[in-house]
Amino acid sequence: MAAPRVFPLSCAVQQYAWGKMGSNSEVARLLASSDPLAQIAEDKPYAELWMGTHPRGDAKILDNRISQKTLSQWIAENQDSLGSKVKDTFNGNLPFLFKVLSVETPLSIQAHPNKELAEKLHLQAPQHYPDANHKPEMAIALTPFQGLCGFRPVEEIVTFLKKVPEFQFLIGDEAATHLKQTMSHDSQAVASSLQSCFSHLMKSEKKVVVEQLNLLVKRISQQAAAGNNMEDIFGELLLQLHQQYPGDIGCFAIYFLNLLTLKPGEAMFLEANVPHAYLKGDFTIMKTEVPGSVTEYKVLALDSASILLMVQGTVIASTPTTQTPIPLQRGGVLFIGANESVSLKLTEPKDLLIFRACCLL
Repeated sequence: MAAPRVFPLSCAVQQYAWGKMGSNSEVARLLASSDPLAQIAEDKPYAELWMGTHPRGDAKILDNRISQKTLSQWIAENQDSLGSKVKDTFNGNLPFLFKVLSVETPLSIQAHPNKELAEKLHLQAPQHYPDANHKPEMAIALTPFQGLCGFRPVEEIVTFLKKVPEFQFLIGDEAATHLKQTMSHDSQAVASSLQSCFSHLMKSEKKVVVEQLNLLVKRISQQAAAGNNMEDIFGELLLQLHQQYPGDIGCFAIYFLNLLTLKPGEAMFLEANVPHAYLKGDFTIMKTEVPGSVTEYKVLALDSASILLMVQGTVIASTPTTQTPIPLQRGGVLFIGANESVSLKLTEPKDLLIFRACCLL
């Protein structure tokens, strides 16, 4: 019998403080659905489900026919499972980390380096930059999801400088005026001026930030109490952020970065060097919906290793190379080697919702 190239995984959960608590978290609910022995602690956060080979969350193989215990160990000894292009391009490593995030409170603003800078930082300070890879991200919302992504058009930022004096105070009159003057200039001049404004904000003294934020919160609260709509300066969001992170400079980032609200199934892509922050919601990539009236669905072969997550439905999975059936239900995770197709037979007439991560070159 051929060695299995499709098998179920048990994946790591990260309990970062910003995650949703207990069974309010989609991560926790997926975990509980896939593992009847899982004990969900209602007083603990379940922030991220990691599906891949990351050293801090290497997936465990749930197939006693396979001698290797983790996915990274198995891939190291079965390089062709990655697909020829993926294997050669990424030196025999799985090039993605598939995640589900359940965000309760906003994450810090971040921007991931490009490949060249990531390699340089890894060489200089591996203790701080353990990964030499760049990290472009693709996010698909599982529930209504809110996040900040990329700089707003300069015209919008200038409008906020006019409407939010506390924001302009932190930027400084000189930098703010220069940004207004460069609006009609070339993109390089605008980028330079924008960088100056953002640097002024992020380098502001903590005491000054707290003072200006308190003034803004007081002004919005008073206007809202008087029945005035403050959504032109995102008043409700500002108050929410301040309540969760009082005095935090990141509250002012809503005036620099695009605010995106995704409906379930909608997506956003974040390339290297794009500043972003996830505010609230659950998200995961490559969505497939199968109506319950279909009795069997075929997952097509790809020239790439892939990981499949079952979010809704119950199936029996099998492949042409190994006929041993693999039961999968909500929260189940399946590794699929390159050039392997998988048949999913529905065991009940309910719609399937599947997400799959891969690397197509």
